[in-house]
Parts: sequence; structure tokens; C-alpha cells
Amino acid sequence: MEILGTSLRVCVDDLDAAVPVYERLTGDRAMRFRRGGVSVAAVGSFLLMSGEEAEMELLRKVSATIAVKDVDEAVRTLVAVGAQIIAGPMPTPGRNMLARHPDGSIFEYIDGGAPHHA
Repeated sequence: MEILGTSLRVCVDDLDAAVPVYERLTGDRAMRFRRGGVSVAAVGSFLLMSGEEAEMELLRKVSATIAVKDVDEAVRTLVAVGAQIIAGPMPTPGRNMLARHPDGSIFEYIDGGAPHHA
């Protein structure tokens, strides 16, 4: 499985207040989008998320977003090492899925470019 990059996930109460801070820290402009009841801003290697508590509860359990060359290959590799696929693969811009590693850590895996999904 080829890992292309990672994004740190940061759940915030006020996305509009957080974005300028992370833009200044990274020197990058935020790319904003929505996914369901969650507003997301991708700023450099950070994914800032804010939204409805029911959706944020699951998002807080996901440690990071990992961009891979191919989600299908990632599924095969993860299953081979004892990980559990808990959601997906699903179409997004690219495809994504959530996996629980044998140690209990939960990660989102995406393909189709740099990490910027929720």
C-alpha cells in the first residue's frame, strides 16, 4: 500500500474563528466544503471540522486521514494485518473508507489525491 500523505484532524467549535489561525500557521489558504452536517476546511496538512454533535462524535474517534494510491489495495493490506473495515469504501471526490487497526486506532483512508475529506 502506497501512502501519499496524511492530514491531522482537528474538531473545532467555531470553524470561522479557527481557519485564519491555521492559514497563518501554514501559509496556505483554506479549501472549504461540507459533508452532511459537517463543515470542513482543509488548510495545509490540517482538516478542521465543525458541525452537528452526532456526526462529530464519530469524527473525533478518527485519528488522521491517510491519502493512499488505491483504496482497494489499502483494504486488502489492512485486512491482511487484522484491521476491520468499519465504513466504505464509498465514493467521494475519489473514494474513502474508515478502518480500525488491530490496536484500536481508527483512520480514514482516501484515494484520488491529497487528503481533504471528512
